[in-house]
Amino acid sequence: MKNLIIPIMLLLLTSCTMIPEYKRPEVPIPKEWPKGEAYESLKLSEKSTILKWNDFLVDEKLQEIVKKALSNNRDLRLAALNVERARAYYGIQRAELIPAVDTTGSGLRQRVPVELSNTGKAETLSQYSVTFGITSWEIDFFGRLQSLKEMALEQYLAQEATYRAVRLSLISAVAIAYYTYATDKENLNLAKQTLKTQEESYELIKKRYEVGVASEIDLHRAKTQVETAREALARYTQALAQDRNTLELLSGEPLKDELLPEGLSNIKPPKDISPGLSSEVLLNRPDIIAAEHTLKAYNAQIGAARAAFFPRISLTTAIGTASSELSGLFGGGSRIWTFQPQAIMPIFDARVWAAHEAAKVEREIAVTNYEKTIQTAFKEVADALAVKGTIDEQIDALNGLVNSLRETYKLAKIRYERGVDSYLSVLDAQRALFQTEQQLNNLKLAKYANLSTLYKVLGGGE
Repeated sequence: MKNLIIPIMLLLLTSCTMIPEYKRPEVPIPKEWPKGEAYESLKLSEKSTILKWNDFLVDEKLQEIVKKALSNNRDLRLAALNVERARAYYGIQRAELIPAVDTTGSGLRQRVPVELSNTGKAETLSQYSVTFGITSWEIDFFGRLQSLKEMALEQYLAQEATYRAVRLSLISAVAIAYYTYATDKENLNLAKQTLKTQEESYELIKKRYEVGVASEIDLHRAKTQVETAREALARYTQALAQDRNTLELLSGEPLKDELLPEGLSNIKPPKDISPGLSSEVLLNRPDIIAAEHTLKAYNAQIGAARAAFFPRISLTTAIGTASSELSGLFGGGSRIWTFQPQAIMPIFDARVWAAHEAAKVEREIAVTNYEKTIQTAFKEVADALAVKGTIDEQIDALNGLVNSLRETYKLAKIRYERGVDSYLSVLDAQRALFQTEQQLNNLKLAKYANLSTLYKVLGGGE
């Protein structure tokens, strides 16, 4: 029997495969990034500059929070467990190619009645055996098991790439949450300062009203500004608490106060990055890599479906010893062996044809999903580049507007105090200044968040 097993193993190693030749689908996007007024100020380098995350996010406090998130975040932990599960399934499928060798020991005592006995007498029969061999091992002549193994491998690689995508999304989410906290903290400080200024103005106008210098309508107008600042103060206090909750959820543990930023002016912005000249950089995105591995998995599934049309050959072998007495189990002349090959040839089985058609449809679905993932990635990068190409100009414009409104507010106060103009001019100038300062802070947040998003949609660094 040993002489038979070796040739069978050689045949297995040289068995054919019916997996269709894989060809990567054409990339359904332009080779270059969009062009137009929104992209004119962009400086694209010949080579994409994708840094490691701790080189891209240079703020030390943010780096500490990201490290906590990478260690504790439950979504990332679930993604890692999915990778381990896929790896285990791949190990199971790969093991199907190798025969399972088992040892079996059995004993039997049986009473045979007179009517069934060959001797015409009731008797008790005993049989004991110990065997060592292979139980129903499928010999993969036509590559069915090999195809299933390749499918499991590609599914494992897809899960691994998905883990990288989740990890990258987590880093970006933590960065955006950190910058959002800094912005709301800046706006909260602005609201506190504005409230203090408005309360001082209100008290001054109240005194002027009491001596008959200011009108009652000016007093109420000053009061509206105080209440507006109070509302903003409560709103940003609430937003700040929610921002902290988001950061702690992402990091997976409570955060100490010293890890949280005091405002936009106290953080280090992320480094600038370039997507390069060619959109082919998107093929390195983890989600696109995962989609391609999924496509390869369904391509391998077609090979398994094709192999189902051919004979399935299995082998059962055993060698051992048997005796009617337990003491004679290993005595001379007790040796036994079996060799039982079996071939099953499908003649008509509608399930085989249906499975083959389903496998082809699943591959087409995977192709479509792969192409859609690439198109979505291109749009995400294009949108981020459009923001990147225009955000600095918006910030410059708002900086200029804030400076002008500060001068307007200053002059309006002087004119009101000298009786040249009404308090309505002061009110309008102050309201516009407060709103524009908040808008400027939020625009800076948009810039930092967009850089974090661009880092993610380009695929990040290792």
